[in-house]
Amino acid sequence: MDPVIVVGAGPVGLTLSLALAAQGVPSVVLDEGPGKEEPRPARTVVLREDTAGLVERLAGPLLDEAGLRWAGWRSMRRKQLVREVPLGEEEGGTELPAPVHLPQHDLTRGLREAVTAQDLVRLVPLSRIDTLEQDPDGVTVHTREPGSTWWRGSYLVGCDGARSTVRKLLDIRFPGRTAVERHAVAALRVELPWPGRAVLHRLPPWRTGGAEVTARPLPDDVWRLDWLLPPRGELVTPDALITRIRDTLAGWCGETPAYDLLDTGVYTLHHRLALRWREKRAFLAGDAAHLLGALGTQGLDEGLRDAENLAWKLTQAWHHSAGELLLDSYQAERRAAVAARLRAADQSLPILRGGGGLRTLVPGGARGQDSLLADGHLGCGPLGAPPSYTHSPLAPPRTDAHTPVGTPLGAPVADVRVTAPDGKTVPLRERMGRGRLLVILIAPGTGVWDRRHWLTAGVMPRLAEAVEALPMKGELLVAESYPGASAHSVLLVRPDGHLVASFGGVRPAELSAAADAVRGGTGRTGPAAAGGEDGAGPAKAGGSGLVRSDAVRPDSLRSDRTAGIN
Repeated sequence: MDPVIVVGAGPVGLTLSLALAAQGVPSVVLDEGPGKEEPRPARTVVLREDTAGLVERLAGPLLDEAGLRWAGWRSMRRKQLVREVPLGEEEGGTELPAPVHLPQHDLTRGLREAVTAQDLVRLVPLSRIDTLEQDPDGVTVHTREPGSTWWRGSYLVGCDGARSTVRKLLDIRFPGRTAVERHAVAALRVELPWPGRAVLHRLPPWRTGGAEVTARPLPDDVWRLDWLLPPRGELVTPDALITRIRDTLAGWCGETPAYDLLDTGVYTLHHRLALRWREKRAFLAGDAAHLLGALGTQGLDEGLRDAENLAWKLTQAWHHSAGELLLDSYQAERRAAVAARLRAADQSLPILRGGGGLRTLVPGGARGQDSLLADGHLGCGPLGAPPSYTHSPLAPPRTDAHTPVGTPLGAPVADVRVTAPDGKTVPLRERMGRGRLLVILIAPGTGVWDRRHWLTAGVMPRLAEAVEALPMKGELLVAESYPGASAHSVLLVRPDGHLVASFGGVRPAELSAAADAVRGGTGRTGPAAAGGEDGAGPAKAGGSGLVRSDAVRPDSLRSDRTAGIN
């Protein structure tokens, strides 16, 4: 089968290609640019626990080398401290994971290096598409000069940003709101009183503070400062921005400390949502499908979740000819999740930015406002928490065999430590993203037993036989415990880490039915076709079907739509 065509070599497109390669699917990445990233220290990204885990799984130690995990979160209002929260620890019995903050060019560079080392991905620079055609067997696109070429793929994913050419060629509308928020930004190297802690300061008491300023730490004593600007007007000149910087640093430090200004900018946030995310064999992901970012929410987080969600579904389709329900579920799950995020932001904006009747709308006044804003920045609540696909079309029907655990059905599972049949004990997240279902037996005490004994004891042989017979490839894991789960509970987890079902004991028939629902109920039986661990066979990027011709169009695809092609 032809490779998957990924249009766009930003973080989302590169992540998608790496996720596909990890599951044995070749891809060709068409990069409109020259293949190099311009360093912009003021353009940064914040990754939450789940998306940081995805990047670590695909690109190794990138985040440890280029990113900084926040040590805490500090909220201030005028001259008062409203809230201070340590991160990576527990507050009120609930662990608050530390987001990872890094320059976007470093993230893209690290992902690009991982792609370069991957045999199943072909990265092609200076490849801007201008034609896209589909047929029942695949997708054909044309890239214009300097490398005029026709490309053939089994599927295509547009990860080409807010001005997506793929979206325009598919004639998909992109409605939404313009200029939801405006920010002035500066990246500078300076010592602040809260090393490693992100700071949100509302209504700062100095003249140029405006309504809100945030400081987010980066490695090497670099900070990104953001000032919320009025929706319209207030042209930010270089002199005005320098005044803001000096006043803000003096307000926090008592006097303006020495600093090294690295980069500045002004950016405008929009909220938009594509009406469709799938058109036959073509899909949209990342900024091509949605724009968000007000109130601390992170559009890139959602784009990486798009890539993880779509990758395992395209893997099933590429290896095993999955049904339409599985591919349709990408839009059903991801568009609904992003729409809910946008709706929460749009509902919160009048409360947080309008000011009228605030105490009747948000209990606790300033503290209630801080909680809403912290949700977006820290990845909590409706503004920031990882999505739960409760109403997914892939969710199996509830039966009497189901038993509740601490994770709701459809939500991301907790990252507990698990043991595989080969004896290796690792965090659960490390076993995700391999195109397989994960079946987890909760068996307290197995950690003190030799693996040779518990593999053949109790319910393990029967459960191993049930996993082997699943209609979709599965991996059997054992955990000492799981939040809210009793001994001998069995959890079924999707390849992207969302909980499908939990059973009280070994239930082969119910387990098989739930696995069948996950893959869209295509009617196949057995663990999938031969050809390797995932039924992939020997796939290589750049093989048959990747390039149809060099500037010569196949007769079978000829049409009169050639005017305007460079």
